Amino acid sequence: MAHKNVIELLAPAGGPEPFNAALAAGADAIYCGLGNDFNARRSAKNFTEETFAEACRRAHLAGARVYVTVNVAIATREISRVLDLVRRAWLLGADAFIIQDWGLFGEIRRAWPQIETHVSTQANIHDARGTAWCRQMGADRVTLSRELSLKEISRIAEEGVELECFGHGALCFCYSGVCMMSSLATGRSANRGLCAQPCRLPHDLVDEEGNVVEAPGNTRPLCPKDYCTVDHLQEMIDAGVGSLKVEGRMKAPDYVYNVVGAYREAIDATLTGRRLDAAEDLAVHRRLKRAFNRDFTDAYLMGTSGDEMMSYDRSNNRGEVVGTVASSRALEDRVARRGGGNGGRTRTRRYTQAEAVISLTEPVEKGDLLELRPVDDPSQFLTVHAEADAPVGDTIVCLASRPVPAGSIVSVIRSQNAIDAAARAAAADVSRRRPVTVRVVARLGQPFRVELACADGEATVAAEGFVVEAARTRPVSQEDLVEHVGRMGGGPFEPVSFDVEMDEGCGMGFSAVHKVRAQAVKSLVEALLAPYGERQATTAPVPSEQLREERREAVRVEAGVPAADDVDPVEPCACALVADPECARAALEAGAERVYATVDDLARGDWPEGVIPWLDEVCREADHARLDPWVRQGEPVAVGNISELALAAERGAAAEVRPCIPVHNKSALLAMEAAGAKAVWLSCELTLEEACELARAASVPVGLSVLGRERAMTSEHCVLQALGRCVHNCEKCPQRARRLSLKDIDGNLLPVRTDVNGRSRIWAAHPLDATPQADQLVEAGVRWLLADCTLLGPKETTFAVERVCRAIAAAKAGRRPAARLAGATSGHLFAGIG
Repeated sequence: MAHKNVIELLAPAGGPEPFNAALAAGADAIYCGLGNDFNARRSAKNFTEETFAEACRRAHLAGARVYVTVNVAIATREISRVLDLVRRAWLLGADAFIIQDWGLFGEIRRAWPQIETHVSTQANIHDARGTAWCRQMGADRVTLSRELSLKEISRIAEEGVELECFGHGALCFCYSGVCMMSSLATGRSANRGLCAQPCRLPHDLVDEEGNVVEAPGNTRPLCPKDYCTVDHLQEMIDAGVGSLKVEGRMKAPDYVYNVVGAYREAIDATLTGRRLDAAEDLAVHRRLKRAFNRDFTDAYLMGTSGDEMMSYDRSNNRGEVVGTVASSRALEDRVARRGGGNGGRTRTRRYTQAEAVISLTEPVEKGDLLELRPVDDPSQFLTVHAEADAPVGDTIVCLASRPVPAGSIVSVIRSQNAIDAAARAAAADVSRRRPVTVRVVARLGQPFRVELACADGEATVAAEGFVVEAARTRPVSQEDLVEHVGRMGGGPFEPVSFDVEMDEGCGMGFSAVHKVRAQAVKSLVEALLAPYGERQATTAPVPSEQLREERREAVRVEAGVPAADDVDPVEPCACALVADPECARAALEAGAERVYATVDDLARGDWPEGVIPWLDEVCREADHARLDPWVRQGEPVAVGNISELALAAERGAAAEVRPCIPVHNKSALLAMEAAGAKAVWLSCELTLEEACELARAASVPVGLSVLGRERAMTSEHCVLQALGRCVHNCEKCPQRARRLSLKDIDGNLLPVRTDVNGRSRIWAAHPLDATPQADQLVEAGVRWLLADCTLLGPKETTFAVERVCRAIAAAKAGRRPAARLAGATSGHLFAGIG
């Protein structure tokens, strides 16, 4: 937990080089992945055990902490491997683990209660009630959703849980932990660390006839700007933020160095109550702009989510605008010749060349990478390098591959200074020296003594050596001792103050002084690393499957959850999720025994009795008044997040866990059952084998969506704003009544709907039809088979429900259900998410 400053600066590291850059730039803590299997940035370089151990050693000597990300959904068959990874990382020096999966969270808490656990933002926690539930489960820290405002964070902080909040970097368009877009489109799941980022690609917003309707230039309606909170640090501290997270485990070392260094300077000024002067503030913002960015927004923190937060026209690096092209002309082509040796054939290649004359409105430095982007055709941009340092107002000439139009915008998109500084940090034996105070005692007739104390108070040591004698020639002065004891060279410590106690007339050899100082340094290193070395003796081995099963059984008994074999079987039935009363009646008439609808839909129209509320996947503080009344004692309710599950348990409602609280393993299933879930709807990311395995293990009814379109995204930003016609009144917005879709680069249509609260939901491009597997699902114990009719009218709803009913009837009769519908997919039933 943050203990060095009022607010912890948490930096990313995708490997050793950015880790060292983060340390050198002043990070209080660094988060990273060990190996490439179980973290949300599996494409990063990440760490081997050897490089991780060295990174932890560097960090701990520098006074920083190391957090390991295991922030993905875990399959049952993987639990042993993940626990082994956690134990190894702990023994190597990890300070905490960032976790998404509630099954893994419970296994770690049961096996090693001494391990510090942080709830990942992937767990989709966004209110005080959900945070309090995490505290009750044993979480040491909760990482909140990025969408929250200062006011919401302040309320959540009252729960007394340490909070980590997003501070800088790339924003996901969807609420973290509930995004299926990459998974449904490519099989690369964000819940498994393999997101393909399809949201950054161009999409057209099209109407019912396929006509493009977005405003000109709004071709990336799912691409937010990058987050930047550097101007709100005091407000975040006042709100109760304990850790400010910088995103970027896929970013280069120079990005980490620039961004972390900028925030370090700003935080240090804030903590001392000093405002940065104009020049310092400019320098901080310049460093941020010259690191990768899509322009910046603080919209969520300020409580908004409109067009001001979107980067509609491009998704790549914008850098900082530093000038314009004054003129450009072609130069004589350059000819390169290769080969010809030993009688071989000479190859000739011709390269075009041009010069660009650039008028600067901001300074550039030698080696900076500049982007030249024509105003009339931005796609024809190119890059050049600055040949020398140049101040504001100067004109520079750069060599380009071709002429560019006058007036083209010039931006610095990569800082050579940051690249060089990060490279120095990566190559240095010590990335950051830890401040220490030094006390020297030289009393005649007593051992010479050097005491070292970490300035942050973490450890104090002392070393003694030779007996101090009277000087035979020139006596040693206090200045001499400060100089020689302070010679800590390239070691891990930097003396910041000296206290020298000495008698007059002391004499000594400086080589003997150096030995005592060296022993004190060695002792301080050992003292700082000792707690990590002692873990081996106190950390139990990875529990066997039998032991884990016994512990799960104890949890089951304590929570009053019956074993699966002790539960009376439930007859399989068809279920339907609908959007209006007419479709509800159509579903019931077609044979659905359980019908669900969202709260916003249930609030309007004349609904038949017995329709079950299907609560949102998002429940922020402002949503309580709208959602909480639907959670009623003894009545069924499908809950979409931990906050609603906690409320259902408190009120005695029959909570059904929606798929957006992912259950991918038996331990997670038990966690939900123990938390009060009376049914579990399985994730669409499970394979058929995994779904059947969980159904057999469940002591509550298990459901699965088998027909219809899967929800791909839920966003706080309204996608319809890309139309350029927002009336800023969601309830009366005429665009909401339209059946609009996003068309991706392959021509696929993804339906889009925005609710009365301004939140958008996007559905998969292709419908799911898993009814051909109804026989295997029913045999394994999946009892509720859902037709998702959210986007369907009454006739289509009737068809969908009847198809599910026929599949169930066939399964019960021992027959194979009908073949898959044309154009539908089997989802991940036969192609896992890795």
